[in-house]
Amino acid sequence: MKRQLFLSLLACSASFALAATSSAPEQADREPEAATGIYQQALVQASDYMVAAAHPLAAQAGTSILAQGGSAMDAAVAVQLVLGLVEPQSSGIGGGAFILHWDQAEQHMTTFDGRETAPKSADGSLFMHGDTAMPWREAYVGGKSVGVPGLFASLYKAHQRYGVLPWADLFTDAITLAEEGFPVSDRMAAQLAVGWNRGIEHSEAASHYFYPEGQPLQAGEIITNQAYAKVLRQVATEGPKAFYHGDNATALVQTVQQAKVNAGQLSLTDLAEYSAVERAPVCGRYRSYRICGMPPPSSGGVAVLQILGLLERFDMAELAPDSLAAIHLFSQASQLAFADRDHYLADADFVEVPADELVHPAYLAQRSTLISPTKAFTAVAAGQPVQDLARLSNASPELPNTSHFSIVDGKGNAVSLTSSIENVFGSGLMVNGYLLNNQLTDFSLSPELDGHLVANRVEGGKRPRSSMAPVMVFDEEGALRFVLGSPGGSRIINYVAQTLVALIDWQLDIQSAINLAKITHRNDFLALEKGTAITEHQTALEQMGHQVRVIDLNSGLHGIVITTSGLQGGADPRREGQVLGN
Repeated sequence: MKRQLFLSLLACSASFALAATSSAPEQADREPEAATGIYQQALVQASDYMVAAAHPLAAQAGTSILAQGGSAMDAAVAVQLVLGLVEPQSSGIGGGAFILHWDQAEQHMTTFDGRETAPKSADGSLFMHGDTAMPWREAYVGGKSVGVPGLFASLYKAHQRYGVLPWADLFTDAITLAEEGFPVSDRMAAQLAVGWNRGIEHSEAASHYFYPEGQPLQAGEIITNQAYAKVLRQVATEGPKAFYHGDNATALVQTVQQAKVNAGQLSLTDLAEYSAVERAPVCGRYRSYRICGMPPPSSGGVAVLQILGLLERFDMAELAPDSLAAIHLFSQASQLAFADRDHYLADADFVEVPADELVHPAYLAQRSTLISPTKAFTAVAAGQPVQDLARLSNASPELPNTSHFSIVDGKGNAVSLTSSIENVFGSGLMVNGYLLNNQLTDFSLSPELDGHLVANRVEGGKRPRSSMAPVMVFDEEGALRFVLGSPGGSRIINYVAQTLVALIDWQLDIQSAINLAKITHRNDFLALEKGTAITEHQTALEQMGHQVRVIDLNSGLHGIVITTSGLQGGADPRREGQVLGN
Protein backbone atom coordinates (compact mmCIF):
# COMPACT_ATOMS: atom_id res chain seq x y z
CA MET A 1 0.00 0.00 0.00
CA LYS A 2 2.86 2.32 0.92
CA ARG A 3 4.57 1.63 -2.41
CA GLN A 4 1.33 2.21 -4.33
CA LEU A 5 0.91 5.60 -2.69
CA PHE A 6 4.51 6.50 -3.54
CA LEU A 7 4.05 5.56 -7.21
CA SER A 8 0.78 7.49 -7.46
CA LEU A 9 2.48 10.57 -6.01
CA LEU A 10 5.26 10.34 -8.59
CA ALA A 11 2.76 9.92 -11.40
CA CYS A 12 0.79 12.92 -10.15
CA SER A 13 3.91 15.10 -10.12
CA ALA A 14 5.18 13.93 -13.50
CA SER A 15 1.88 14.50 -15.29
CA PHE A 16 1.51 17.93 -13.76
CA ALA A 17 5.00 18.99 -14.80
CA LEU A 18 4.12 18.30 -18.44
CA ALA A 19 1.44 20.99 -18.27
CA ALA A 20 3.99 23.73 -17.59
CA THR A 21 5.21 25.95 -20.37
CA SER A 22 8.90 26.69 -20.48
CA SER A 23 10.24 30.13 -19.79
CA ALA A 24 13.78 31.40 -19.42
CA PRO A 25 14.25 32.56 -15.84
CA GLU A 26 14.91 36.24 -15.32
CA GLN A 27 16.14 38.06 -12.26
CA ALA A 28 15.98 41.62 -11.07
CA ASP A 29 18.07 42.98 -8.23
CA ARG A 30 15.39 42.92 -5.53
CA GLU A 31 13.40 40.05 -7.02
CA PRO A 32 15.73 37.07 -6.57
CA GLU A 33 13.15 34.36 -7.28
CA ALA A 34 13.13 33.55 -10.96
CA ALA A 35 9.95 33.26 -12.98
CA THR A 36 9.58 29.62 -14.03
CA GLY A 37 6.75 29.63 -16.51
CA ILE A 38 2.98 29.39 -16.53
CA TYR A 39 1.18 26.23 -15.45
CA GLN A 40 -2.27 25.27 -16.68
CA GLN A 41 -4.75 25.65 -13.82
CA ALA A 42 -8.53 25.27 -13.74
CA LEU A 43 -11.21 25.80 -11.11
CA VAL A 44 -11.62 22.67 -8.98
CA GLN A 45 -14.88 21.76 -7.25
CA ALA A 46 -15.57 19.33 -4.42
CA SER A 47 -18.36 18.59 -1.99
CA ASP A 48 -16.59 17.36 1.14
CA TYR A 49 -12.97 18.52 1.65
CA MET A 50 -10.21 20.28 -0.25
CA VAL A 51 -6.49 21.10 -0.24
CA ALA A 52 -4.90 23.86 -2.32
CA ALA A 53 -1.12 23.62 -1.97
CA ALA A 54 2.06 24.74 -3.68
CA HIS A 55 3.10 21.31 -5.00
CA PRO A 56 1.07 18.33 -6.27
CA LEU A 57 2.82 15.90 -3.91
CA ALA A 58 1.94 18.07 -0.94
CA ALA A 59 -1.70 18.39 -2.03
CA GLN A 60 -1.86 14.61 -2.41
CA ALA A 61 -0.44 14.08 1.08
CA GLY A 62 -3.03 16.43 2.57
CA THR A 63 -6.02 14.86 0.85
CA SER A 64 -4.78 11.42 1.90
CA ILE A 65 -4.99 12.54 5.53
CA LEU A 66 -8.45 14.04 5.04
CA ALA A 67 -9.64 10.82 3.39
CA GLN A 68 -8.63 8.98 6.57
CA GLY A 69 -10.88 11.25 8.64
CA GLY A 70 -8.15 13.65 9.64
CA SER A 71 -8.82 17.27 10.48
CA ALA A 72 -7.69 20.33 8.55
CA MET A 73 -4.84 20.71 11.04
CA ASP A 74 -3.80 17.09 10.59
CA ALA A 75 -3.65 17.64 6.85
CA ALA A 76 -1.68 20.86 7.32
CA VAL A 77 1.12 19.01 9.09
CA ALA A 78 1.35 16.42 6.31
CA VAL A 79 1.27 19.08 3.59
CA GLN A 80 4.00 21.19 5.17
CA LEU A 81 6.35 18.26 5.79
CA VAL A 82 6.15 17.29 2.11
CA LEU A 83 6.62 20.91 1.01
CA GLY A 84 9.80 21.10 3.05
CA LEU A 85 11.12 18.18 1.04
CA VAL A 86 9.94 18.91 -2.50
CA GLU A 87 10.19 22.72 -2.58
CA PRO A 88 13.06 23.42 -0.15
CA GLN A 89 13.75 26.70 -1.90
CA SER A 90 10.62 28.15 -0.34
CA SER A 91 9.84 26.68 3.08
CA GLY A 92 10.74 23.94 5.50
CA ILE A 93 11.44 22.84 9.06
CA GLY A 94 14.44 25.19 9.17
CA GLY A 95 12.06 28.15 8.87
CA GLY A 96 8.81 29.44 10.34
CA ALA A 97 5.09 29.84 9.72
CA PHE A 98 1.93 31.74 10.49
CA ILE A 99 -1.17 29.57 10.92
CA LEU A 100 -4.83 30.63 10.91
CA HIS A 101 -7.28 28.02 12.17
CA TRP A 102 -11.09 28.04 12.06
CA ASP A 103 -12.97 25.70 14.41
CA GLN A 104 -16.37 25.20 12.81
CA ALA A 105 -18.01 23.53 15.81
CA GLU A 106 -16.90 26.23 18.26
CA GLN A 107 -17.20 29.03 15.69
CA HIS A 108 -13.80 30.17 16.85
CA MET A 109 -10.76 31.47 15.03
CA THR A 110 -7.23 31.62 16.35
CA THR A 111 -3.73 32.08 15.01
CA PHE A 112 -0.44 30.38 15.80
CA ASP A 113 2.73 32.44 15.48
CA GLY A 114 5.67 30.24 14.47
CA ARG A 115 7.86 33.15 13.40
CA GLU A 116 11.60 32.77 13.96
CA THR A 117 13.28 34.63 16.83
CA ALA A 118 16.63 36.34 17.10
CA PRO A 119 19.24 34.79 19.42
CA LYS A 120 19.00 36.14 22.97
CA SER A 121 22.50 37.55 22.60
CA ALA A 122 21.70 39.53 19.44
CA ASP A 123 21.28 43.29 19.39
CA GLY A 124 21.17 46.15 16.91
CA SER A 125 24.82 45.68 16.00
CA LEU A 126 24.19 42.24 14.43
CA PHE A 127 24.35 43.46 10.83
CA MET A 128 26.56 46.51 11.36
CA HIS A 129 30.14 47.14 10.24
CA GLY A 130 31.00 49.98 12.56
CA ASP A 131 28.53 52.73 11.72
CA THR A 132 27.47 51.15 8.42
CA ALA A 133 24.86 48.44 7.88
CA MET A 134 25.94 45.41 5.90
CA PRO A 135 24.55 45.23 2.35
CA TRP A 136 21.68 42.74 2.29
CA ARG A 137 23.44 40.51 -0.24
CA GLU A 138 26.27 40.16 2.25
CA ALA A 139 24.09 39.84 5.35
CA TYR A 140 21.87 36.93 4.33
CA VAL A 141 24.71 34.49 3.62
CA GLY A 142 25.75 32.08 6.38
CA GLY A 143 24.95 31.91 10.07
CA LYS A 144 24.39 35.51 11.15
CA SER A 145 20.96 35.69 9.48
CA VAL A 146 19.55 32.44 10.94
CA GLY A 147 16.71 32.76 13.45
CA VAL A 148 15.38 30.02 15.71
CA PRO A 149 13.12 27.90 13.44
CA GLY A 150 9.50 28.02 14.56
CA LEU A 151 7.76 25.69 12.13
CA PHE A 152 7.75 22.48 14.16
CA ALA A 153 6.78 24.25 17.38
CA SER A 154 3.80 25.96 15.75
CA LEU A 155 2.62 22.85 13.90
CA TYR A 156 2.77 20.80 17.10
CA LYS A 157 1.04 23.43 19.23
CA ALA A 158 -1.79 23.75 16.69
CA HIS A 159 -2.06 19.98 16.29
CA GLN A 160 -2.35 19.54 20.06
CA ARG A 161 -5.41 21.77 19.94
CA TYR A 162 -7.02 20.73 16.68
CA GLY A 163 -5.53 17.44 15.55
CA VAL A 164 -7.58 14.24 15.34
CA LEU A 165 -5.14 11.64 14.01
CA PRO A 166 -1.98 10.70 15.91
CA TRP A 167 0.96 13.06 15.35
CA ALA A 168 3.20 10.28 14.02
CA ASP A 169 0.69 9.25 11.34
CA LEU A 170 1.07 12.63 9.65
CA PHE A 171 4.72 12.01 8.73
CA THR A 172 4.25 8.90 6.58
CA ASP A 173 4.06 10.46 3.11
CA ALA A 174 6.99 12.83 3.66
CA ILE A 175 9.18 10.04 5.05
CA THR A 176 8.26 7.71 2.17
CA LEU A 177 9.14 10.32 -0.45
CA ALA A 178 12.37 11.25 1.30
CA GLU A 179 13.52 7.63 1.56
CA GLU A 180 12.31 6.24 -1.76
CA GLY A 181 12.74 9.33 -3.91
CA PHE A 182 10.79 12.11 -5.58
CA PRO A 183 11.18 13.98 -8.89
CA VAL A 184 12.86 17.37 -8.92
CA SER A 185 10.26 19.91 -9.99
CA ASP A 186 10.64 22.35 -12.86
CA ARG A 187 10.57 25.19 -10.37
CA MET A 188 13.30 23.88 -8.10
CA ALA A 189 15.49 23.08 -11.08
CA ALA A 190 15.02 26.58 -12.53
CA GLN A 191 15.96 28.23 -9.23
CA LEU A 192 19.09 26.10 -9.00
CA ALA A 193 20.00 26.87 -12.61
CA VAL A 194 19.84 30.60 -11.86
CA GLY A 195 22.30 29.88 -9.04
CA TRP A 196 21.58 33.12 -7.22
CA ASN A 197 21.93 31.91 -3.60
CA ARG A 198 25.59 32.49 -2.79
CA GLY A 199 25.15 30.85 0.58
CA ILE A 200 24.94 27.35 -0.88
CA GLU A 201 28.53 27.49 -2.10
CA HIS A 202 29.65 27.97 1.52
CA SER A 203 27.71 24.93 2.76
CA GLU A 204 29.23 21.57 1.90
CA ALA A 205 25.97 19.75 2.67
CA ALA A 206 23.84 22.06 0.49
CA SER A 207 26.35 22.06 -2.38
CA HIS A 208 26.54 18.27 -2.40
CA TYR A 209 22.75 17.88 -2.32
CA PHE A 210 21.68 20.53 -4.83
CA TYR A 211 24.76 20.51 -7.10
CA PRO A 212 25.99 16.91 -7.24
CA GLU A 213 29.28 16.74 -9.15
CA GLY A 214 29.09 20.51 -9.49
CA GLN A 215 25.96 20.52 -11.65
CA PRO A 216 22.48 21.67 -10.58
CA LEU A 217 19.75 19.06 -10.17
CA GLN A 218 17.68 18.63 -13.32
CA ALA A 219 13.88 18.67 -13.60
CA GLY A 220 12.48 15.16 -13.40
CA GLU A 221 15.59 13.72 -11.77
CA ILE A 222 14.67 11.33 -8.91
CA ILE A 223 16.43 12.18 -5.65
CA THR A 224 16.20 11.07 -2.03
CA ASN A 225 16.89 12.82 1.27
CA GLN A 226 17.73 10.21 3.89
CA ALA A 227 18.89 12.78 6.46
CA TYR A 228 15.52 14.58 6.29
CA ALA A 229 13.70 11.26 6.69
CA LYS A 230 15.76 10.50 9.80
CA VAL A 231 14.84 13.82 11.43
CA LEU A 232 11.17 13.31 10.59
CA ARG A 233 11.20 9.82 12.12
CA GLN A 234 12.65 11.23 15.33
CA VAL A 235 10.16 14.09 15.58
CA ALA A 236 7.28 11.77 14.66
CA THR A 237 8.18 9.56 17.63
CA GLU A 238 9.41 12.08 20.20
CA GLY A 239 7.65 15.29 19.23
CA PRO A 240 9.36 18.66 18.64
CA LYS A 241 11.83 18.08 21.47
CA ALA A 242 13.75 15.87 19.03
CA PHE A 243 14.26 18.99 16.90
CA TYR A 244 14.89 21.61 19.58
CA HIS A 245 17.05 19.41 21.84
CA GLY A 246 19.57 16.61 21.42
CA ASP A 247 21.61 15.70 18.35
CA ASN A 248 19.64 17.81 15.86
CA ALA A 249 19.88 20.93 18.01
CA THR A 250 23.61 20.41 18.46
CA ALA A 251 24.15 20.00 14.73
CA LEU A 252 22.02 23.05 13.95
CA VAL A 253 23.87 25.28 16.40
CA GLN A 254 27.27 24.07 15.20
CA THR A 255 26.28 24.75 11.59
CA VAL A 256 25.31 28.33 12.48
CA GLN A 257 28.19 29.12 14.83
CA GLN A 258 30.83 27.52 12.60
CA ALA A 259 29.53 28.89 9.29
CA LYS A 260 32.39 29.69 6.90
CA VAL A 261 30.80 33.11 6.28
CA ASN A 262 29.05 35.28 8.89
CA ALA A 263 29.25 32.88 11.83
CA GLY A 264 26.08 33.30 13.89
CA GLN A 265 25.15 33.57 17.56
CA LEU A 266 22.36 31.00 17.80
CA SER A 267 22.73 28.81 20.92
CA LEU A 268 21.31 25.60 22.35
CA THR A 269 19.48 27.71 24.92
CA ASP A 270 17.83 29.75 22.14
CA LEU A 271 16.49 26.53 20.60
CA ALA A 272 15.42 24.98 23.91
CA GLU A 273 13.50 28.09 24.99
CA TYR A 274 11.66 28.73 21.73
CA SER A 275 7.86 28.67 21.91
CA ALA A 276 5.12 29.24 19.35
CA VAL A 277 2.51 31.78 20.43
CA GLU A 278 -1.26 31.55 20.07
CA ARG A 279 -2.65 34.99 19.26
CA ALA A 280 -6.04 36.53 18.52
CA PRO A 281 -6.48 37.43 14.84
CA VAL A 282 -6.67 40.99 13.58
CA CYS A 283 -10.05 41.54 11.91
CA GLY A 284 -11.92 44.25 10.06
CA ARG A 285 -14.80 44.75 7.67
CA TYR A 286 -14.92 45.30 3.92
CA ARG A 287 -18.35 45.80 2.39
CA SER A 288 -20.51 43.16 4.12
CA TYR A 289 -17.60 40.81 4.84
CA ARG A 290 -15.38 40.31 7.88
CA ILE A 291 -11.74 39.70 7.01
CA CYS A 292 -9.36 38.16 9.57
CA GLY A 293 -5.61 37.73 9.35
CA MET A 294 -2.35 37.53 11.27
CA PRO A 295 -1.55 40.17 13.89
CA PRO A 296 1.99 41.49 14.46
CA PRO A 297 4.79 40.51 14.12
CA SER A 298 3.24 40.04 10.68
CA SER A 299 2.32 43.26 8.96
CA GLY A 300 0.20 41.30 6.48
CA GLY A 301 -3.10 41.25 8.34
CA VAL A 302 -3.07 44.96 9.18
CA ALA A 303 -1.87 46.09 5.74
CA VAL A 304 -4.43 44.00 3.82
CA LEU A 305 -7.21 45.42 5.99
CA GLN A 306 -5.87 48.92 5.44
CA ILE A 307 -5.88 48.57 1.65
CA LEU A 308 -9.46 47.31 1.68
CA GLY A 309 -10.60 49.98 4.13
CA LEU A 310 -9.03 52.72 2.03
CA LEU A 311 -10.96 51.43 -1.02
CA GLU A 312 -14.27 51.23 0.83
CA ARG A 313 -15.54 54.62 -0.39
CA PHE A 314 -14.91 53.77 -4.05
CA ASP A 315 -17.36 51.76 -6.15
CA MET A 316 -14.85 49.15 -7.22
CA ALA A 317 -17.62 46.87 -8.49
CA GLU A 318 -18.30 49.33 -11.30
CA LEU A 319 -14.71 49.15 -12.55
CA ALA A 320 -13.31 46.45 -14.78
CA PRO A 321 -10.55 44.48 -13.00
CA ASP A 322 -7.94 45.41 -15.62
CA SER A 323 -9.08 49.02 -16.05
CA LEU A 324 -6.91 52.09 -15.64
CA ALA A 325 -9.09 53.36 -12.79
CA ALA A 326 -8.97 50.08 -10.85
CA ILE A 327 -5.16 49.89 -11.14
CA HIS A 328 -4.77 53.51 -10.06
CA LEU A 329 -7.07 53.29 -7.02
CA PHE A 330 -5.65 49.99 -5.82
CA SER A 331 -2.08 51.23 -6.12
CA GLN A 332 -2.85 54.42 -4.19
CA ALA A 333 -4.50 52.51 -1.35
CA SER A 334 -1.51 50.19 -1.26
CA GLN A 335 0.92 53.08 -1.17
CA LEU A 336 -0.82 54.56 1.87
CA ALA A 337 -0.91 51.19 3.63
CA PHE A 338 2.79 50.59 3.07
CA ALA A 339 3.67 54.05 4.40
CA ASP A 340 1.98 53.13 7.69
CA ARG A 341 3.42 49.61 7.65
CA ASP A 342 6.99 50.83 7.44
CA HIS A 343 6.46 53.26 10.32
CA TYR A 344 4.47 51.33 12.86
CA LEU A 345 4.55 47.56 12.41
CA ALA A 346 6.98 45.29 14.24
CA ASP A 347 6.95 42.67 17.01
CA ALA A 348 4.27 43.94 19.43
CA ASP A 349 5.91 42.01 22.27
CA PHE A 350 8.81 44.48 22.06
CA VAL A 351 7.37 47.78 20.81
CA GLU A 352 3.99 49.48 20.91
CA VAL A 353 2.07 48.69 17.71
CA PRO A 354 -1.25 50.53 17.19
CA ALA A 355 -2.80 47.70 15.18
CA ASP A 356 -6.42 48.41 16.16
CA GLU A 357 -6.04 52.12 15.45
CA LEU A 358 -4.45 51.47 12.05
CA VAL A 359 -7.47 49.47 10.86
CA HIS A 360 -10.13 51.64 12.51
CA PRO A 361 -12.77 52.71 9.93
CA ALA A 362 -12.61 56.36 10.96
CA TYR A 363 -8.86 56.54 10.50
CA LEU A 364 -9.01 54.77 7.13
CA ALA A 365 -11.85 56.99 5.94
CA GLN A 366 -9.75 60.03 6.77
CA ARG A 367 -6.67 58.62 5.03
CA SER A 368 -8.72 57.62 2.00
CA THR A 369 -9.55 61.27 1.28
CA LEU A 370 -5.92 61.67 0.22
CA ILE A 371 -6.58 59.47 -2.82
CA SER A 372 -7.28 61.42 -6.00
CA PRO A 373 -9.20 59.55 -8.73
CA THR A 374 -7.05 61.17 -11.41
CA LYS A 375 -3.61 61.94 -9.98
CA ALA A 376 -0.95 59.75 -8.35
CA PHE A 377 0.85 60.59 -5.14
CA THR A 378 4.27 62.13 -5.53
CA ALA A 379 5.23 61.02 -2.02
CA VAL A 380 3.33 59.44 0.86
CA ALA A 381 4.08 59.84 4.56
CA ALA A 382 2.69 57.68 7.32
CA GLY A 383 -0.46 58.81 9.05
CA GLN A 384 -0.86 59.37 12.77
CA PRO A 385 -3.55 57.03 14.11
CA VAL A 386 -2.25 57.56 17.64
CA GLN A 387 -0.96 60.83 19.04
CA ASP A 388 2.59 60.97 20.38
CA LEU A 389 3.71 57.78 18.64
CA ALA A 390 6.00 59.18 15.99
CA ARG A 391 8.26 56.63 14.31
CA LEU A 392 10.88 56.49 11.62
CA SER A 393 10.32 54.33 8.58
CA ASN A 394 12.56 51.27 8.43
CA ALA A 395 13.05 49.17 5.33
CA SER A 396 13.85 45.47 5.27
CA PRO A 397 14.06 43.42 2.07
CA GLU A 398 11.51 40.62 2.45
CA LEU A 399 11.84 38.17 -0.40
CA PRO A 400 9.28 36.06 -2.26
CA ASN A 401 10.52 32.57 -1.39
CA THR A 402 7.63 31.44 0.71
CA SER A 403 4.79 28.93 0.41
CA HIS A 404 1.08 28.99 1.15
CA PHE A 405 -1.66 26.40 1.36
CA SER A 406 -5.36 26.42 2.22
CA ILE A 407 -7.37 23.49 3.60
CA VAL A 408 -11.02 22.85 4.44
CA ASP A 409 -11.93 19.51 6.00
CA GLY A 410 -15.15 17.52 5.93
CA LYS A 411 -16.47 19.17 9.11
CA GLY A 412 -15.91 22.71 7.90
CA ASN A 413 -12.72 23.37 9.86
CA ALA A 414 -10.12 25.33 7.93
CA VAL A 415 -6.42 26.20 7.90
CA SER A 416 -4.70 29.02 6.06
CA LEU A 417 -0.94 28.61 6.49
CA THR A 418 1.96 30.60 5.09
CA SER A 419 5.51 29.38 5.72
CA SER A 420 8.92 30.60 4.67
CA ILE A 421 12.70 30.34 4.90
CA GLU A 422 12.96 33.90 3.43
CA ASN A 423 15.46 34.04 0.55
CA VAL A 424 15.44 31.40 -2.18
CA PHE A 425 17.12 28.42 -0.42
CA GLY A 426 17.27 30.52 2.76
CA SER A 427 20.70 31.25 4.24
CA GLY A 428 22.20 28.49 2.09
CA LEU A 429 23.18 26.53 5.20
CA MET A 430 21.96 22.94 5.32
CA VAL A 431 21.83 20.58 8.31
CA ASN A 432 20.34 17.10 8.53
CA GLY A 433 18.71 17.40 5.12
CA TYR A 434 16.95 20.75 5.57
CA LEU A 435 17.91 24.36 4.86
CA LEU A 436 18.15 27.05 7.50
CA ASN A 437 16.32 30.35 7.16
CA ASN A 438 17.76 33.83 6.81
CA GLN A 439 14.75 35.52 8.42
CA LEU A 440 16.80 37.82 10.64
CA THR A 441 17.45 39.97 7.56
CA ASP A 442 13.74 40.85 7.80
CA PHE A 443 14.80 43.14 10.63
CA SER A 444 16.01 46.61 9.78
CA LEU A 445 19.71 46.00 9.19
CA SER A 446 20.46 49.33 10.86
CA PRO A 447 18.98 49.85 14.36
CA GLU A 448 18.86 53.63 14.00
CA LEU A 449 17.96 56.34 11.54
CA ASP A 450 19.08 59.88 12.20
CA GLY A 451 19.87 58.99 15.79
CA HIS A 452 16.48 57.43 16.53
CA LEU A 453 15.82 53.72 17.14
CA VAL A 454 13.56 52.07 14.58
CA ALA A 455 10.75 49.73 15.66
CA ASN A 456 11.86 46.73 13.59
CA ARG A 457 15.46 46.71 14.83
CA VAL A 458 17.22 43.55 15.99
CA GLU A 459 16.73 42.67 19.66
CA GLY A 460 17.41 39.42 21.50
CA GLY A 461 14.42 37.06 21.35
CA LYS A 462 12.48 39.38 19.02
CA ARG A 463 10.57 38.22 15.94
CA PRO A 464 11.30 40.10 12.70
CA ARG A 465 8.47 41.84 10.93
CA SER A 466 6.83 39.78 8.19
CA SER A 467 4.37 40.43 5.37
CA MET A 468 2.89 36.94 5.31
CA ALA A 469 -0.87 37.35 5.10
CA PRO A 470 -2.94 34.19 5.42
CA VAL A 471 -6.57 35.29 5.61
CA MET A 472 -10.04 33.96 6.22
CA VAL A 473 -13.18 35.83 5.21
CA PHE A 474 -16.68 35.54 6.70
CA ASP A 475 -20.01 36.72 5.26
CA GLU A 476 -22.54 38.91 7.09
CA GLU A 477 -24.11 35.83 8.73
CA GLY A 478 -20.71 34.85 10.11
CA ALA A 479 -20.19 31.87 7.80
CA LEU A 480 -16.67 31.17 6.55
CA ARG A 481 -16.50 31.92 2.84
CA PHE A 482 -12.86 32.37 1.70
CA VAL A 483 -9.57 30.77 2.80
CA LEU A 484 -6.62 32.41 1.07
CA GLY A 485 -2.95 33.36 1.10
CA SER A 486 0.19 33.71 -1.00
CA PRO A 487 3.98 33.78 -1.01
CA GLY A 488 5.73 36.78 -2.51
CA GLY A 489 7.71 38.66 0.15
CA SER A 490 6.31 42.10 0.94
CA ARG A 491 4.21 41.89 -2.25
CA ILE A 492 2.09 39.23 -0.51
CA ILE A 493 0.02 42.08 0.89
CA ASN A 494 -0.87 43.28 -2.60
CA TYR A 495 -1.53 39.80 -3.97
CA VAL A 496 -3.96 38.93 -1.19
CA ALA A 497 -5.74 42.29 -1.14
CA GLN A 498 -6.20 42.33 -4.92
CA THR A 499 -7.64 38.81 -4.86
CA LEU A 500 -10.11 39.79 -2.14
CA VAL A 501 -11.28 42.77 -4.20
CA ALA A 502 -11.73 40.38 -7.14
CA LEU A 503 -13.78 37.95 -5.06
CA ILE A 504 -15.92 40.53 -3.26
CA ASP A 505 -16.32 43.44 -5.68
CA TRP A 506 -15.89 41.78 -9.04
CA GLN A 507 -17.58 38.50 -8.06
CA LEU A 508 -14.95 36.39 -9.81
CA ASP A 509 -14.53 32.71 -9.04
CA ILE A 510 -11.40 31.87 -7.08
CA GLN A 511 -9.35 30.65 -10.06
CA SER A 512 -10.23 33.71 -12.15
CA ALA A 513 -9.41 35.98 -9.21
CA ILE A 514 -6.01 34.33 -8.77
CA ASN A 515 -5.31 34.52 -12.52
CA LEU A 516 -5.69 38.32 -12.65
CA ALA A 517 -2.68 40.29 -13.83
CA LYS A 518 -0.88 41.43 -10.71
CA ILE A 519 -0.43 45.01 -9.48
CA THR A 520 1.79 45.99 -6.58
CA HIS A 521 2.88 49.22 -4.91
CA ARG A 522 5.04 49.23 -1.77
CA ASN A 523 5.36 53.01 -1.59
CA ASP A 524 8.25 52.69 -4.00
CA PHE A 525 6.91 52.27 -7.55
CA LEU A 526 3.89 50.85 -9.34
CA ALA A 527 4.72 47.38 -10.62
CA LEU A 528 2.70 45.86 -13.47
CA GLU A 529 3.02 42.18 -14.27
CA LYS A 530 5.13 41.56 -17.35
CA GLY A 531 3.43 39.84 -20.27
CA THR A 532 -0.11 40.85 -19.31
CA ALA A 533 -2.66 43.17 -20.90
CA ILE A 534 -2.50 45.73 -18.09
CA THR A 535 0.92 46.87 -19.31
CA GLU A 536 -0.98 48.69 -22.06
CA HIS A 537 -1.88 51.25 -19.37
CA GLN A 538 1.73 52.15 -18.64
CA THR A 539 1.77 55.43 -20.58
CA ALA A 540 -1.58 56.59 -19.17
CA LEU A 541 -0.47 55.73 -15.63
CA GLU A 542 2.76 57.64 -16.09
CA GLN A 543 0.77 60.63 -17.31
CA MET A 544 -1.16 60.45 -14.01
CA GLY A 545 2.15 60.72 -12.15
CA HIS A 546 2.93 57.07 -11.45
CA GLN A 547 6.45 55.70 -11.59
CA VAL A 548 5.82 52.44 -13.45
CA ARG A 549 7.93 49.34 -13.88
CA VAL A 550 6.92 46.24 -15.83
CA ILE A 551 8.38 43.19 -14.08
CA ASP A 552 7.73 39.54 -13.27
CA LEU A 553 5.38 39.27 -10.28
CA ASN A 554 5.62 35.77 -8.84
CA SER A 555 2.56 35.36 -6.68
CA GLY A 556 1.65 31.88 -5.46
CA LEU A 557 -1.94 32.26 -4.37
CA HIS A 558 -3.82 29.20 -3.17
CA GLY A 559 -7.42 29.62 -2.09
CA ILE A 560 -10.70 27.91 -1.35
CA VAL A 561 -14.21 29.35 -1.57
CA ILE A 562 -16.98 27.75 0.46
CA THR A 563 -20.33 27.99 -1.29
CA THR A 564 -23.79 26.68 -0.48
CA SER A 565 -23.23 23.84 -2.93
CA GLY A 566 -19.67 22.86 -1.99
CA LEU A 567 -16.05 23.92 -2.29
CA GLN A 568 -14.22 25.68 -5.09
CA GLY A 569 -10.43 25.88 -5.21
CA GLY A 570 -7.81 27.72 -7.21
CA ALA A 571 -4.01 27.52 -7.61
CA ASP A 572 -1.75 30.19 -9.01
CA PRO A 573 -0.68 29.49 -12.62
CA ARG A 574 2.64 31.23 -11.87
CA ARG A 575 3.71 28.29 -9.72
CA GLU A 576 3.36 24.51 -9.75
CA GLY A 577 0.64 24.09 -7.11
CA GLN A 578 -2.49 21.96 -7.29
CA VAL A 579 -5.97 21.76 -5.83
CA LEU A 580 -7.37 18.37 -4.86
CA GLY A 581 -10.66 17.54 -3.17
CA ASN A 582 -13.44 15.06 -2.74
